[in-house]
Amino acid sequence: MQNAAETVDPEEIAKFSAMAAEWWDPKGKFRPLHKFNPVRLEYIRHEVCQLKGLDAQSQTPFQGLDLLDIGCGGGLLSEPMCRLGARVTGADASKANIKTASVHAREQNLDINYQATTAAALVDAGESYDVILNMEVIEHVADPPAFIAQCSKLLRPGGIMFLATLNRTMKAYALAILGAEYVLGWLPKGTHQWEKFITPAELEVMAKASDLDIVRLSGVSFNPLMNKWQRTGDLGVNYMGIARKPEEA
Repeated sequence: MQNAAETVDPEEIAKFSAMAAEWWDPKGKFRPLHKFNPVRLEYIRHEVCQLKGLDAQSQTPFQGLDLLDIGCGGGLLSEPMCRLGARVTGADASKANIKTASVHAREQNLDINYQATTAAALVDAGESYDVILNMEVIEHVADPPAFIAQCSKLLRPGGIMFLATLNRTMKAYALAILGAEYVLGWLPKGTHQWEKFITPAELEVMAKASDLDIVRLSGVSFNPLMNKWQRTGDLGVNYMGIARKPEEA
């Protein structure tokens, strides 16, 4: 079997590795993700329960699901997924991120299979999952279409993949880069590169080319009056989507 080509960007890995120790500091460099997490978690829980026909009232509705958090970072999504009952694999190309995530999970008595690995390596290993979280990762890889194709290969028939990224618009440049990085200081300068942002149309083309169907897309915007992120119909900056792999005939 021919090995899948790697899509990781070494410069991006080095950038996030340098901040690895701060993943779980809600006031540190990953403060925006901590603020962003509640809307992501509510979205994932609701959609998985709806699309998989699970009991949304259960404390552990994801019981029995194999879930991959690709580009898991320090585990900000992996840990809640584990608490919801899923068998979680957290994968990240940065060994420093995986070390931070593993230590924190042990401190919380959570059994999470953290691996310093890539989507390509997981494909070569023959792994497969019911749910994949691909959140704020695609804009940091070297080859987005190839990366989506690799993730599709990891998804079982009928499986669902969550995608979150930033739209390549001037509004996104103004808010996510100039505003968040240079004016407000929410993110370290250089966290994002505008030319690597992905438009919804481009995401749909990548998904279709990888035998995935986009179920729906949802915008996510920061409400300064409520001091929180919320889902909206505006896809102009941050947006999330769900791609589903068809059941086998």
